[in-house]
Amino acid sequence: MASPIPAGFHALPLSAIQLSLAAVLKCGQSFRWTCYPLPSSSDTESFPTHEYRLCLRDRVVCLRQSSDYLFYRSERVSDEETLIWLKDYFQLDVDLVKLYDQWSDRDQVFNNLRSRFSGIRILRQDPWENLVSFICSSNNNIPRITKMVHALCKQYSPSLISLPPPEISESDSQDHAAYHPFPPPSLLAVPEVKSTLRGLGFGYRADYIQRTAKMLVDTHGSSMSNSESRENCEEWLTGLRDMSTEAAREELLKFVGVGRKVADCVLLMSLDKKEVIPVDTHVYQIAIKHYGLRTIGGSKGKGVMTPRIYDEVATKLADIWGEYAGWAHSARIYSKLPFFFQVLFTADLKAFSSFGIEPPTPATSIMDVGTSALVSSSSSKRKHSETRNEVEVQRKLKLMGVAVAAIAAAATVIAAVHDDPSWLEDDSDDLSSVDSEEDASSPTSRRVKRRRRSFDR
Repeated sequence: MASPIPAGFHALPLSAIQLSLAAVLKCGQSFRWTCYPLPSSSDTESFPTHEYRLCLRDRVVCLRQSSDYLFYRSERVSDEETLIWLKDYFQLDVDLVKLYDQWSDRDQVFNNLRSRFSGIRILRQDPWENLVSFICSSNNNIPRITKMVHALCKQYSPSLISLPPPEISESDSQDHAAYHPFPPPSLLAVPEVKSTLRGLGFGYRADYIQRTAKMLVDTHGSSMSNSESRENCEEWLTGLRDMSTEAAREELLKFVGVGRKVADCVLLMSLDKKEVIPVDTHVYQIAIKHYGLRTIGGSKGKGVMTPRIYDEVATKLADIWGEYAGWAHSARIYSKLPFFFQVLFTADLKAFSSFGIEPPTPATSIMDVGTSALVSSSSSKRKHSETRNEVEVQRKLKLMGVAVAAIAAAATVIAAVHDDPSWLEDDSDDLSSVDSEEDASSPTSRRVKRRRRSFDR
């Protein structure tokens, strides 16, 4: 059955195995998409289940998805321009199915996950927003980063437009939501930003953001560019795409609050450095356990991720994966390796622990089927047959449990973006509680926090 086009939307033929909005927009790459559930339908393949919205500087993009189509529309800008943006943002020139096939043939861990985590891509984001978002990611988790980024936009950007939720009448103004673009560097460079962001719960990250914005503005200017209505310093940051990886990384490391890991995330997710694989302690431990990486300096992957260890792990990890999977002589495949890591990273997130898993058939249903099949048996065989059937059911359930456990074990392989074990936990709805520990006054607390942040300074 062909997917009906929602009113006001355009349809782009695109299989969900090439792009999964439910996974890509929630796995810790971008933090400003809002998600609205749609009225339920029995045909979830043909009818979208959610609408996703993102406010850019000049438009609000609205997306829905069925199994075969990506539906899109935009407010304030033509849909033709939005289609160009979509293809760039999701890097739709990459044939994900072909890559999945190649990786599954070479890597059993990936093969165990591919059916559950299809359609996961690396986004190509705006470098300035990407930089600030990952400065916020220091010792943080996805729900809190999302709150921070939305609070930042609401505080420092005027509303571009107000829209009702999907399926709500335009005339019902009570339910309208205001959409705010991401603020330019000049608005975050003034000294008062520090105290304002601290009041919003940013903690020590408030200082990092304000000082980084000021460095950009002071060095590269805040005049508006004629090309895309962006400030000169934003154009300069985007221009790092044309530099070598090492040169671009060196520039990023000059900013306050940007260490090697944050820099590598920005290089990968917004500056086109597709060979960069961000590393954290989890990736180090997984590489030791599953891919034969030897420990460095006797740390066993559990010590502090110093710059020296980071460099060595990043280099050796790339070499091991190249040899292990036979990618070393295929630069085209090798350059897409971060897509591979993003699948493994997503599989490890707590929110995705049941993603793509169909609920098993209840044991009682299996028993009922087995019992009904024995009704016509003779009484002398019934007891023996029922017993044998029950044993077989128990055996299958046991195998099912083993399979589920195997999937869970495989999902512990993680790609590097964040190193906080509570990455997806949201202990509080109060944004002001983000840095309750960081603001503690005890010397011990301060020493622990200094060690945790030392690598990202």
